[in-house]
Amino acid sequence: MGNNTFTHILSYTSAACDARMAGAMIPVMSNSGSGNQGIAATLPVVVYAEDNHNSEEELTRALILSHLTAIYIKQSLGRLSALCGCVVAATGSSCGITYLMGGGYQQVMYAVQNMIATLTGMICDGAKPSCALKLTSGVSTAVMSAIMAMEQKCVTAVEGIIEENVNQSIRNLTKIGSEGMNETDKLVLDIMTHKHCD
Repeated sequence: MGNNTFTHILSYTSAACDARMAGAMIPVMSNSGSGNQGIAATLPVVVYAEDNHNSEEELTRALILSHLTAIYIKQSLGRLSALCGCVVAATGSSCGITYLMGGGYQQVMYAVQNMIATLTGMICDGAKPSCALKLTSGVSTAVMSAIMAMEQKCVTAVEGIIEENVNQSIRNLTKIGSEGMNETDKLVLDIMTHKHCD
């Protein structure tokens, strides 16, 4: 895949999650009470800023934007959800990366819309080593969504759960995660507690 910012973001983020899930005694930044969400909201932004020589102030602003976006979405999602937390955290990092690319409010909104259109519905089936794969999916989509946003490309309100107003799109995402996936949560738990491992 080459030696570039995109692969750096994927490798750093997945390696951090993999180490954490393996029990490495290394502190990580958390977000909304989750270490993996903290990794997804922080590392892609930091790696992008380092690779592209953004200033310390730009990095700080991007990290604040990333984490506050994730917190803003998470607060209406609730404490526990069948929706994978990396959907929320990676949406935050997409906003931070968009800012570092030179994007303004409009482009950040586009990034959020693109993320919601792409990742809504990813299930949480417990904390485990393969969470690293989910984080990789999340942050790769974050980079793609940021690039699309900077090209003024955004999923439109005539498509699926996306609305003109980004806050309404966020509410649609969190409604699916908090209400619509309740049965999913029960089914995932049933599958996990009844599976036969060799």
